[in-house]
Amino acid sequence: MPFTLPRSLGIAGAALLPSAASADLTFNVGAVSDYRYRGISQTRLKPALQAGVDWSHASGFYVGAWGSTIKWIDDAYGDAKVEIDLYGGYKGELVKGLNFDVGVVQYVYPRARTRQWNAAFKNPNTTEAYGALAFGPATAKLWVATTNLFGNYDFANGRDTKGSWYLDLSASFDAGGGVMVTPHVGRQKVRHLDFASYTDWSLTVSRDFNGIVPSIALVGTDADKDFYVPGGSANSTRFLGRTGVVIGVKATF
Repeated sequence: MPFTLPRSLGIAGAALLPSAASADLTFNVGAVSDYRYRGISQTRLKPALQAGVDWSHASGFYVGAWGSTIKWIDDAYGDAKVEIDLYGGYKGELVKGLNFDVGVVQYVYPRARTRQWNAAFKNPNTTEAYGALAFGPATAKLWVATTNLFGNYDFANGRDTKGSWYLDLSASFDAGGGVMVTPHVGRQKVRHLDFASYTDWSLTVSRDFNGIVPSIALVGTDADKDFYVPGGSANSTRFLGRTGVVIGVKATF
């Protein structure tokens, strides 16, 4: 997202198609007090509604879609009030205990571009390829942008932000009684825009009550306080990467 910013296979025959009996379809809906993506608020530090659908197959292939209300594009004189993430990939086990996940995610912002938006940013729709390794409670995941990153571009020197990357290191621990504790640290590198690069961190506590998962997280960043602010139409200079508490609830069915 502009860093006021703050996811050919040939089928030879029917025998190769996944069977319905070995597939799983789930839906989720939720709400958060602030939609933070990589530590940066997408909703001007205000609440968001979110929902998604996921299909996975026993073979390891999966696809999904997820959406959230947002404010950052409107704040930068664009015209998108929602973010839609479309993703697909494959996951499995390399050796006993070491799992992998590879895929592609497309972030879509319907009708985002306006004349005022185009004067300052490129197309905000973004594609990233990702890969992850997980061992025990720990996971390392890397995303690499194959397009400009959320509309960001070095206009002064005519350089794009393709190749920007984000590294996520996280873990998940059972603290007892079903309570999960998830520490995280991430690094966003924005190619050709060094001032937009930053580190984020969070500590999340959650519990699953038969498919309903409330959570509370402490989130923060060391992002540039002058760059990561709402766009001009927001009439606000609040730092979007400030340290704060995010409360959420998610239901899966």
